[in-house]
Amino acid sequence: MRREVLTWSDVDKLIDYLTPQIHGRYDSMVIVTRGGIVPGGMLAEALNITYILTASVRFPTDFPGLQSQLQSKYAIPEFIQFPDNELLEGRRILVVDDVWTKGRNIVTVANRIDSAGGIPDTCVLHYKPTTSLYPGLTPTYYAAVTDAYIIYPWEIDRGPEVLGVWN
Repeated sequence: MRREVLTWSDVDKLIDYLTPQIHGRYDSMVIVTRGGIVPGGMLAEALNITYILTASVRFPTDFPGLQSQLQSKYAIPEFIQFPDNELLEGRRILVVDDVWTKGRNIVTVANRIDSAGGIPDTCVLHYKPTTSLYPGLTPTYYAAVTDAYIIYPWEIDRGPEVLGVWN
């Protein structure tokens, strides 16, 4: 798989490309952890969104075992952390993650916001249509389409592998 290593300047350009696409005022932002934390913060600043919430979701297929595409798409998520419904109801919410690879996390978060009475729009830096589990469904906003494995500047030289925690 082709890899693409981004610089902070590259990320700034992606944010600058996204910002004018985003129309209207959002009541709040839900950042999907962990990947959405940095781009969410940058977009919140650029769009002057001050009401920031986080969502953390995990799927059983994130672990060795269930690997088929069907099992991956329909796996039951575990919400590790999620805003209370009263924080979402009636609000226009921008849901932010770094990349839409399969789309499971951001689609699941957006669907849960919708079921709580919120009005979600999704936003990512990179969209990978060839690996998405949701043909015909795209992020509301995205800066780039790619098939590469993206390495963001906040991921370089970090992580358990580099620190020798995982051998």
